[in-house]
Amino acid sequence: MHLKSEERRRDALEHEVTNILKAIGEDPSREGLLNTPKRVRKAYEFLTSGYKADIDTIVNGAIFEEDSQGMVLVRDIEMYSLCEHHLLPFYGKAHVGYIPNKKIIGISKIPRIVDVFARRLQVQERMTEQIAYALMDVLDPLGVAVVIKAKHLCMMMRGVEKQNSELFTSCMLGEFKTNMVTRSEFLDLIRTGST
Repeated sequence: MHLKSEERRRDALEHEVTNILKAIGEDPSREGLLNTPKRVRKAYEFLTSGYKADIDTIVNGAIFEEDSQGMVLVRDIEMYSLCEHHLLPFYGKAHVGYIPNKKIIGISKIPRIVDVFARRLQVQERMTEQIAYALMDVLDPLGVAVVIKAKHLCMMMRGVEKQNSELFTSCMLGEFKTNMVTRSEFLDLIRTGST
């Protein structure tokens, strides 16, 4: 039963892509477009795979007892998402930091958490907070900071057509919100990369 419903869902998505091609004046039977519905379906399945992702499965127990008290920062995490208003991409870099509370997380898990929320229809503001709160939930650190800088094709290709505009969003929790020195250290590190 599950396989049949999955097949129906895939067929329906490909059918809708065919309808879009017709609606914009294209010929879906044209050689270059013959496999486009299938390719678009596969692309959207990948680009929205965050809906099916489970944070606990992604973390997979990679949390370790450690007395470390210094800031942990993963900088320049490439991120690609889809604007929920126009279904156009936005892309950029996420910077994620936390202050351990006797536990650290495997560093590869942080970019994976970013991907969980990026691979959904999104607005950057919400995604920034989702990443921060997810890390707070799984790690219970003293604080979490997330800053995302992105370019939005919905602004670059259409509408206002501003090619060089970037959107910055941030979410500061715990020590990053209450301690100006900690926040400043994080912001300095993502700006300069120096220690």
